[in-house]
Amino acid sequence: MFDIKWVQEKVRKEEYYFSRHADKERQNDNLTIAEVEEAILRGLILEQYLDTGRGESCLIVGFTNIGKPIHIVCGKTNNEELAIITVYIPTPPKFKNPYERG
Repeated sequence: MFDIKWVQEKVRKEEYYFSRHADKERQNDNLTIAEVEEAILRGLILEQYLDTGRGESCLIVGFTNIGKPIHIVCGKTNNEELAIITVYIPTPPKFKNPYERG
């Protein structure tokens, strides 16, 4: 199971990376790396996934300094790095609000 403090510490130490998919999705939603970091550092774990075929992961919901909601799906590599799998702005119909699925 993921711990938000572990994830936040990895971001603070810059011990993380974006997957190609995450970077593409980040750019599609016009999100900067700084905004994703802000959301993680202000975030909480909304859902935990035991195994999605690539191992354990979690969904973090967080907000930027100006209040923009961001969802970040993270995983852990074999060498204890944080992998950012995808990022997006939660919107209907998938999400009623940043905390509830539609």
